[in-house]
Amino acid sequence: MTREEKKAEAVNRMKALKLSENVIREFLDEDKLNLSENGGFLYWLDESQQKIVNEFEKEYNAVVYHIIHSFTEFGELLSMLYVSDYEEEWENDNNDIRDGYALSYVKNLTDDFCSEFGSIGVKPSIGGLIRTA
Repeated sequence: MTREEKKAEAVNRMKALKLSENVIREFLDEDKLNLSENGGFLYWLDESQQKIVNEFEKEYNAVVYHIIHSFTEFGELLSMLYVSDYEEEWENDNNDIRDGYALSYVKNLTDDFCSEFGSIGVKPSIGGLIRTA
């Protein structure tokens, strides 16, 4: 599975999630990621956030296409939405998106031990995303 194939799948997911056309264009044309926070407002990643994404993508051979940054009682979280290397799982991933859930690796910046893989609830808001669960 090539990075370009995973990027094409990521674009399909971004459209299904109703992310802003600018977010999709920047991802496609510039390999630039956007981050949603505070109700869906969009920001570019800072250096430390980009480093976390780069390390994740390298370790898991995945493509991150969007991040939701949130503060919870469990700590400061970076929920990285990604496309895995396992094409046979993509259909299920897309069905989950239609149901309001996205495949994610949640990096807990406060307590790394609490970082984990899973699906998170999401909904579109003002061009970005809000984490709902």
